[in-house]
Amino acid sequence: MTEMLLEVENLKKYFNVGKHSLKAVDNVSFSVRRGETLGLVGESGSGKSTLGRTIVGLNEATGGKMVFEGRDVSTLSKKEKRKYNRIVQMIFQDPHASLNPRMKVGDIIAEGMDAHKLASGKERMHRIFSLLERVGLQGDHAKRYPHEFSGGQRQRIGIARALAVEPKFIVADEPISALDVSIQAQVINLMEDLQREMGLTFLFIAHDLGMVKHISDRIGVMYLGSFMELADSGDLFSEPLHPYTQALLSAIPAPTVSREKQERIILKGDPPSPISPPSGCRFRTRCPHAMEVCAAAVPEWKEIRPQHWTACHLY
Repeated sequence: MTEMLLEVENLKKYFNVGKHSLKAVDNVSFSVRRGETLGLVGESGSGKSTLGRTIVGLNEATGGKMVFEGRDVSTLSKKEKRKYNRIVQMIFQDPHASLNPRMKVGDIIAEGMDAHKLASGKERMHRIFSLLERVGLQGDHAKRYPHEFSGGQRQRIGIARALAVEPKFIVADEPISALDVSIQAQVINLMEDLQREMGLTFLFIAHDLGMVKHISDRIGVMYLGSFMELADSGDLFSEPLHPYTQALLSAIPAPTVSREKQERIILKGDPPSPISPPSGCRFRTRCPHAMEVCAAAVPEWKEIRPQHWTACHLY
């Protein structure tokens, strides 16, 4: 068995909205193996990005536990927490908004190196040039500003910035959704190459199920702040267990089946508000298989088949 790099147990992240509590992430449990890519999918508002930001430390968890390399993150000393903040990095969705327009590219990439005192002088410049070339850009691009680059190039700069502090685990929060389709595959291929070369571990958040299937070893499915299913990529696509996963996968066009013959599962209504989620199973208000027990009890998160987890009263 591959070593577990990150173990998340009953993680919660709630936000106060007036007198109410918005449960963006609620009792989520999963693990990520060293060197793998765990894909994370779900509709907008399902809590994917909030989960990623909480793991990185941009959000403070409301409850639950995160264990990284065998250590409970909440018990780390100030020095150990600083190291955790270095080796766990994030690639953001919008490369235009995530890069400081007033800083030159070289300084953007080196900002983390400077903060953690990883390099200075000639060594600093050498590492900046090396990182730019590693992500498919040129060393002299370090002297330019972000607005002088295309969206795909800016995302490569964002990747170089994350790599600059020698991370072990990277949360990639929809890193290709803001890019042209022609550029998306290039960025995905770059991330796969870097993973092989540097032994990186990824949490890859995305909407595009086809792209997630391509890059991920395993895939988790979120809905309204909770995990519905988690399985190896092949198993999830060939034998989805949860009705929500089945509906998501039915929306992917099958190249060998005509649109008229392809069986599409249409979900009724919109996702409920995370401020007042349904009782019992959160998906029950839109589920074609909903039963009385679905309103009365929260389904248990359990392993139905080897390495295939789901939370559903059907099983």
